[in-house]
Amino acid sequence: MITILEPPTDGVKACVKSADLSLFVGGPLNKLLFRTRQSDNDMPVRGQLVGIALALLAWLPLLGLSAWEGHVLGGDVAIPFLHDVEVHVRLLLALPLLIVAELATEARVRPVPQQFIERELIPEKAMTRFKSAIESAMRLRASAFAEVLIIAFVYGGGILIWRRYVVADTATWYATPFPGGLRLTLAGTWYAWVSLPIFQFILCRWYFRLFIWARFLWQVSRIQLKLVPTHPDGLAGLSFLSNTLRVLAVFALAHGTLLAGYLATQVVILGTSLIEFKAEIAAMLILMVCVTAGPLLMFTPQLSEARRNGLRDYGRLATRYVDEFDAKWIHGTGEAGALLGSADIQSLADMGNSYAIVRAMRVIPITGDAIYRLTAATLAPMIPLLLTMMPLEQILRKLASIIL
Repeated sequence: MITILEPPTDGVKACVKSADLSLFVGGPLNKLLFRTRQSDNDMPVRGQLVGIALALLAWLPLLGLSAWEGHVLGGDVAIPFLHDVEVHVRLLLALPLLIVAELATEARVRPVPQQFIERELIPEKAMTRFKSAIESAMRLRASAFAEVLIIAFVYGGGILIWRRYVVADTATWYATPFPGGLRLTLAGTWYAWVSLPIFQFILCRWYFRLFIWARFLWQVSRIQLKLVPTHPDGLAGLSFLSNTLRVLAVFALAHGTLLAGYLATQVVILGTSLIEFKAEIAAMLILMVCVTAGPLLMFTPQLSEARRNGLRDYGRLATRYVDEFDAKWIHGTGEAGALLGSADIQSLADMGNSYAIVRAMRVIPITGDAIYRLTAATLAPMIPLLLTMMPLEQILRKLASIIL
C-alpha cells in the first residue's frame, strides 16, 4: 500500500507521508493463504502457522506412505525414510525458516523508502522517479504472471532436475530400481509432485523477491541522492541500508541448513569426509553474501563521489579557516589576552573533526558486523558435522585454547 501526499497547489517540496515497500505481504500466494483481513501484529503468528502447515503438508504424507510401503526404518531399501536426513532438514527446518525469513525481512525492508524520504536523501525534482520505483516494485510483487512462471519452472524444470541429478541409483524410500531405470514409490510420487514443488516454489519466490529488492535499489541508485559526507553514521546517511542485512541472516541460515542436510547424508550415511566438501561450503557462503549484500554495492559510486567532493570542499574550507586563524593569532593581528576563552580554538577543533569524519567515511554500505552475521548464519548448521572429523572434547579444547 503506497500513500504519497503532496501539498495541494503551493508548489513546495513534495511531502511523502508514507511509502512502504512490501515485498512479501501481498501477491497471489498471500491472498490465497491469508483470506481474512488482519493487523500487522497478527502477521508473525499467522506466518508461523502457515510455515508449520506447509511443512506438515509436505512431510507427514511421506511418513504415512513410507510406513504403508514398509520403508520407514528399513525394509528392502538402502536408504529408508527416517534415515534420509536431507529430506527432513529440507521440509521440517529449511522450509519453515524461509517462511519466517519472509516475515522478518518484510518488517525490516518495508520502511526503507520512508527512510530515504525522512532523511531528505531524495531531491524534490526526483521524487516522481522515486515514487515510480516503488510502484514498479509493488507491481512486480503482486504479479500473478510471475508466480505462474515460477510454478511452471518448478514443474517443468525443478522436478526434472531432481529426477536426473539427485535421485540415488539405488533402492530408497522414494524410488526403486527396475530394468531401464528407477520407479517412484507412492511416497516418492508425493515427494516429487507435492513436497518438492512446495519447497522449490517458496525458494524460487524468495529469489524473485530478492530480484525485486535489487532492482528497486538499482533504480534508486540512479537518482542523484543528497548525500552528506559529514553525516555521523559514516555512510553519508545511508547506514539504514546495511541494517537490512541483519534479517537476511535468517535467509542465509535456511541455505546453510539445506547444505548441512545434504552433507549429513554424504558424510554420515555414505561415509564421505567433510573436508571433501570445502568447495561447496565456500560456494554457498559466497552465494549468500553476493545475493544479500551485493545489491548494496550499487550505491558505492555515489558514496565515493560524495567522499571525494567532501574532502575537496572541506579541505578548501579548512585551508581558508586556518589561513585566517594563522593570520589572526600566530602573526599577531589578534590580541594575545583575548586568546583565552576565544571560540576560535574550539572552531578550529570542530573544523578538524568535520574533516576527519569525511576522511573516515566509508564508501561500501556493508558493515563488518553484517558480513559476520551472514557468515555465522550460513556456517552454523554445519557445526554438528565437525564431530565427524574430531571428537567433541577435542573441539572444545581447541576453542578454549583460542578464547582463553
